[in-house]
Amino acid sequence: MSGDPLHGDALHGDALHGDRLADYAARLEQLAIEHGLEFDPVHFDMVPNRFMLEIAVYGLPVRMRHWSFGVRYIHQLVRQHMGHSRIFEVMFPGDPCRAFMLEHNSLAENTLVTAHVLGHADFARNNALFQRFMGMAGGHILEQSAARAHRLEAALAEHGQERVEAVLDAALALEAHIDIGQPLHRLRYPEYLKAPASGSPDRAFRDRYTRLPGEGEPPAPDTRRQRAPLPPHPEHDLLWFIAQYGAELEEWERDIFLAVREEAYYFHPIFACQIMNEGWASYWHARLLREAGFLPHELYLAALKSHSDVVRPYAGGQQLALALNPYHLGFAMWEHIIEREGLDAARRIMREEDDFGFVRNYLDADLARELDLFVHETRTDGETRIANRDIHAIREAILAPKYNNGAPSVAVTLLKPDGSLELRHDFQHDGRGLDLQQAERVMEYVGRIWRRPVSLNTVDFRGVMRTLSARKTGF
Repeated sequence: MSGDPLHGDALHGDALHGDRLADYAARLEQLAIEHGLEFDPVHFDMVPNRFMLEIAVYGLPVRMRHWSFGVRYIHQLVRQHMGHSRIFEVMFPGDPCRAFMLEHNSLAENTLVTAHVLGHADFARNNALFQRFMGMAGGHILEQSAARAHRLEAALAEHGQERVEAVLDAALALEAHIDIGQPLHRLRYPEYLKAPASGSPDRAFRDRYTRLPGEGEPPAPDTRRQRAPLPPHPEHDLLWFIAQYGAELEEWERDIFLAVREEAYYFHPIFACQIMNEGWASYWHARLLREAGFLPHELYLAALKSHSDVVRPYAGGQQLALALNPYHLGFAMWEHIIEREGLDAARRIMREEDDFGFVRNYLDADLARELDLFVHETRTDGETRIANRDIHAIREAILAPKYNNGAPSVAVTLLKPDGSLELRHDFQHDGRGLDLQQAERVMEYVGRIWRRPVSLNTVDFRGVMRTLSARKTGF
């Protein structure tokens, strides 16, 4: 942390409350450093519940406005009122990191939040995937998103809500369709094929051919430059391709697509390392609070109760949990690793892995049995039953929602001379068909923006080949 670690005078109207939290935060930071945690400065802000809810559904404190965020807001509000969801904090990695905590949290809860955020900041500073994507997308996401929101407001004023919303419909529908193997800033494909080099096999063959007895000079090759196929191979970064090759897109439309893509790059490591990251932060908040001898006993017990609520499975009592709590699984795995291999080994794993390597390499059968993990299936009559307790099946069931950013594997395969676009769903890689109703809606969004025919080859849930078409050519 740097400067004033807490912004806002008090919690529950008690200035002394805020002063005590600021003191605990500074001492927890020092304790974390003594334990070897490394992190960029962390700025904390106290915010009311409504503001925190908006951050949770928009993903950022200030972001481009869109109707879908309103739908998420209502859904989250209902979940809160039903007691199914509570947000203690939201943290944004960067330099500095920005963390938001609820002003009506108890002192014990916000003390735990402070320690939890320090664990997140250590993870973001040292994990290789975070470092790679933060290096591309930048560490000032809040300022960048606010600037984009300002540009969007200018576009709304100039072009009207219908046009701007249509562009956002398409961009946000495709926000998971990036290629994480490609850099954020990349060049367009070469327009022409390269001519054979002088030392190429073709040229060497021609030279030998001319030296054969009785053979004349072979016909000269066509030296005209040949256009390269577009794309030269299946292109999975749909946001980038549409922004770069949409012939009728205006600059403000391209800007929206590239802005959504840049935000997707920023959020990718958060999604790809969720189990590791939340578990690491939970391990460190538990350890720091346990070793913080300066905390009053009553406050520690209250914080411990909050910790138990955070890292428990979703189900209660003797019920089996059908949904995975990443805090619970990640915390248990880090404790298991540190107990068996030590903290140095855990830090190495934290630096090198994402959730795929973490779960596949370090969730073993003993821990899965201890946590009562299993694969379940729901029958057509609505009955849910345990289908498998094999450790390999459990690992893959946990990771399945993370494949390809949680989206179907769809690629651009051909941009025709007339501007029509062909997409292909790699259903064999996905292992499933598309929700055709949702896919048709997305195709409609894309067709309005591309303004030329767009087709998608896929299969339905029965495995029957289907071609979806969008022929909307403008507004």
